Amino acid sequence: MYSSLYRNVVSKFDAESAHRLGVNAFHYGYVGFRAARAMGVLDQPDPKGAVTVMGITFPAPLGLAAGMDKNGESVRGLAAAGFGFVEIGTVTARAQPGNPKPRSWRELDVRGLRNQMGFNNDGADAVAERLSVMRASPEGAKVIMGVNIGKTKATPAADAAADYAYSARVLSPYADYMVVNVSSPNTPGLRDLQSTEALHPILVAVQAAMDDGGKRVPLLVKIAPDLADEDVDAVADLAGELGLDGIVATNTTIAHDRGPGGLSGPPVHARALEVVSRLRARVGAHMTIIGVGGIDSIEDARALRAAGANLLQTYTGFVYNGPGWVARMNAELTR
Repeated sequence: MYSSLYRNVVSKFDAESAHRLGVNAFHYGYVGFRAARAMGVLDQPDPKGAVTVMGITFPAPLGLAAGMDKNGESVRGLAAAGFGFVEIGTVTARAQPGNPKPRSWRELDVRGLRNQMGFNNDGADAVAERLSVMRASPEGAKVIMGVNIGKTKATPAADAAADYAYSARVLSPYADYMVVNVSSPNTPGLRDLQSTEALHPILVAVQAAMDDGGKRVPLLVKIAPDLADEDVDAVADLAGELGLDGIVATNTTIAHDRGPGGLSGPPVHARALEVVSRLRARVGAHMTIIGVGGIDSIEDARALRAAGANLLQTYTGFVYNGPGWVARMNAELTR
């Protein structure tokens, strides 16, 4: 049913308008999704398949990747739909409109999405205010939520550490974990921050900012699939040196010829497997790895877990397969 709806209705909207409709649907449809779960319409994860890492028990291993709920508007609805956890963002210290439109495209032949959004978001202060309201509700307090932060486009690279630290300080009180995103291809110069020389002061500043809040919040870094193997190793070593809790691998890829922006979906899956496997071999068993990239089936999800991912995230697969798919996937993964 959903495939027909997507083909005949959703795909008639431009990709960004459809995305906005989806965010609103989960924001306003929270009660409906909650009722569907209570009535057994949506599959339920098996509690025995819960995953405990970073001191957190995730009810199911498949969560929502950053990029959909950029401003923390629909967290409760997304969790009610079956995600084991929800990662919002990317949020920047200051509000920004992102890149000029058009900036989001479907790549139907490969079941992919391509975007050049540029971290369009409401800014750390506005998002923090929204999250404080969400966390004050009983249902909102229960959701396991990560907050993904990036650099404000107007901030010079030399001031990146302070920019990230501001977002971390403001947002970490509401987060179960934080992710430093230095891997989007759509903010000029951002991926240059993946070099260990540039990344080290950012991570140190973020750690200090979160410590100021008095609450221990796990910290992860998100990397691109386009990093060379030796750079993947270097980031893994830095994460270990600084005592990070984990690594999110991977973001969208620029290794394509389809136009501007980063490509997500099945074309990223093979490289995501390679990066996750390499990271696991490098960091050992103690560090959490969240595997992201091209999960379009239960086989894809199991392959990433077999490669070494403790947790998984999806976004593009969710768009193509529909809201009921996530609940089915998590029921199967926890069985």
